[in-house]
Parts: sequence; structure tokens; C-alpha cells
Amino acid sequence: MITNRSIKPLADRIRPDTLSSFFGQEHLVGKNKPIRKMIEADSVYSFILWGPPGTGKTTLAQIIANQTKADFYRLNAVSSGVKDVRKIIEIGKNNLEYNRKTILFIDEIHRFNKSQQDALLSSVESGEIILIGATTENPSFEVIPALRSRVRIYTLNELTETDLINILYLALTRDEILSKIDIDIEDEKFLLFLSGGDARTMLNLLEAAVDQSPKENEKLLVTKKMLENIIQRKTAFYDKSGEEHYNIISAFIKSVRGSDPDAALYWMARMLDGGEDPLFIARRLIILASEDIGNASPNGLVLAEAAFGAVEKIGMPEARIILSQCVTYLCGAPKSNAAYMGIKNAEEFISKSKNYPVPLHLRNAPTKLMKNLGYSKDYKYPHSFAGNFVQENYFPDEMKQQQFYFPSPNGQEKNILDRLMNIWKGIKKY
Repeated sequence: MITNRSIKPLADRIRPDTLSSFFGQEHLVGKNKPIRKMIEADSVYSFILWGPPGTGKTTLAQIIANQTKADFYRLNAVSSGVKDVRKIIEIGKNNLEYNRKTILFIDEIHRFNKSQQDALLSSVESGEIILIGATTENPSFEVIPALRSRVRIYTLNELTETDLINILYLALTRDEILSKIDIDIEDEKFLLFLSGGDARTMLNLLEAAVDQSPKENEKLLVTKKMLENIIQRKTAFYDKSGEEHYNIISAFIKSVRGSDPDAALYWMARMLDGGEDPLFIARRLIILASEDIGNASPNGLVLAEAAFGAVEKIGMPEARIILSQCVTYLCGAPKSNAAYMGIKNAEEFISKSKNYPVPLHLRNAPTKLMKNLGYSKDYKYPHSFAGNFVQENYFPDEMKQQQFYFPSPNGQEKNILDRLMNIWKGIKKY
């Protein structure tokens, strides 16, 4: 049993300080890839690492600092503010005078607000600091445009099974504590599955198993039951990156599409029990609300979008109640894929035809020259006619008879169908 808890956690103890012992992210650190080239050229620029937890963001930042002999400062966006940033910027200014690099690593940079991100701009641009940000959230939404324009963004992938096994072997053979124990893992794949592609989670589970288990003659068997006991629940067979993941989400979507709330709730419960991200489920419901329900019940999309926002704010376990409300509503709603088929029909037509010019009467005419060329001439403004409608051709002349959207007679879409049949009588066929 490990009793000295003053030592660093396993994940920190085996953290590599060179690329030679770093596993994963070959698209960034492989031969002639950007981060490796940056280190080899000793030319470091500011960038943001975007990817799932436990995929090497912090490790890469530390390797870069170590191999380029830069001063390294780390802040966590949750517990740090502008004052902390400015202190490091001052250090960076002084280092710049001596031609020394200063790397500021900000973990969870998406949690910095606009004013905190603004404080970084001039120093990043001038090179006083080299910013390396780490985030699990899409930088397009969480990082201000001014900062994004000053950095590059690299996407990290979830670690593969091979990457995780390599890291696991490194821990068992190189760690100062674990290497002294004869450790046998009953089911390596189960440990990898529990980690969900997160190396830190995998190492924490391994360390907890070793820490909590008595050993005889320095031998230890890490069993599935031991791991389940650590995470305090029996884990369902549901591999979030494997075939079962796709099988169950497919069954779930087909159940909602087929208006069976009981089956849909069963498959959703299976996913949640297996550790599926509730936001993944919520995203799929937004897509389904348009693809399979559409204008037959437009409130379906509104509810799905609201459910996504609520799930994001609330989190588990209460998020399952919100998802259940959304799922049962969408199951009970009338169905139509007319909107989905409409865009598919238009895309198919475009792929097989030329791009026709916009007719003159549909073009805007903000200048006198454009008016003289006939732009906007003879355009019929619908609001000037009875019922705010006039039969007009909005297609290029070559496409006058074209039609893509065929509303269904289901739910509220029947109202759309009835109106379009009436106003386009003799022109469009419904």
C-alpha cells in the first residue's frame, strides 16, 4: 500500500519532458509536423491547443518550454485573473531584453472573460510572452476574435488504444514506485475503456487501485471488480468510441423517429449509464428535430435547442430529466422530413447543373449605374399586393418549373401545404 501521499500523482511523475517519450498526436509531433518543427527550429509562436481532457495539452506545453529552454509559467483560468497575467507579462518584458523566451501556459483559457483575454493581446503580438492556451471548448466560440487572430489553433485527438497502452506500460516500468511492484492487470481493455481516452483518468485509476490494495511479496493483481469499486458503480458495456456506441445511438434515433418514447428512453438510459456525454445526445436531438419533425411541429426545434442549453448549464444527474422531457415530446410530435428532403433535392440539382445568373429583377440596385443596367427593374414588392403576395418568378428563367420542397400533410405543416397550394395554384404542384 502506498502511504506517502506527499509525492506527486502518478500522471505528474511520469510526465515526459521530451517528444521522444510523448505518445499520441502524431499529426502535431510527428516528423515534419508543426510542433516538432517548432521545437527543432527553436522558433516558438503563440498557439491554442484544443482537445479532450487527458490528451497531452499540458505535457506538450511543458515539453516545448523544456526543449527550447524557455521560462515557463502556468496559470489556471479558473483561479487566475488579469493581475496574475500582468505579473508574468512584466517578467516577459524583462526576459525579452536578454533574448530569453517566456511561455505563459493558460489552462482552461476558455474560462477567461473578454477583459482577461484582452489583457493578453499586445504582449502576444509584441512577443513579450509566448501564449500557449489549453481548452476543451471550441475556440471559435470561447476565444475572442482578436486573440484568435494572433495565435494558431491546433486540435488534439482522443488518444488511441495504442497510445494509452504505451503510456500504461511507461507507468508500470518507469515510475519510481510502480516499477518496484509486480503488477498484473486482469483486463487492460477494461481499464482503457474506463479512461474514455483520457490518459490522466487511466493513470489515476491505476494509482488508486495500487494505493488501496494490499500486496503480498510485492505482487498485485488489478481486477475489474477493484476498478469498479474505485469508481463506485458497475460500468455498462458501452464503448463511447466503438461499434456499440454507434449501434445504440442509431437505435435511439430510430426510436424517436418511429414515435416510440419507451424504446427511446431505454436506449438513452443505456447511453447515460455507459457514461455518454449528455450534450452529445442533446446535439443529436437538435438535428433530429429538424430532420425528422421539421415544420410538422416547429416547436420541436425550439425545445431541442432549449434542452441543449439547459443540459449544458445543469449537468448530470439532473440533465437526464431535461433530456427525457425533450425525447418524449419529440417522440409524440407529428413527423415530417420535408425540410430535410428539400435541401437534399436542391443540393442534388446544383451538383448536376450549371450556376445560372441571378435575374435582373431580383438584383439589388444601390447605385445609379446598377439601375441603368436594369438591376431591380420590374421587381414586384409582395407587400404592395393583396394578401402580401404576388405570383412572381424567383428562379433563373431556365429553372421556372423547378421545385424542391414538398410539405407533408402532417401536424402544423399541413397549414403550410394548404397556403402554398392556394397561392401557387397553377404554377407549383403539391
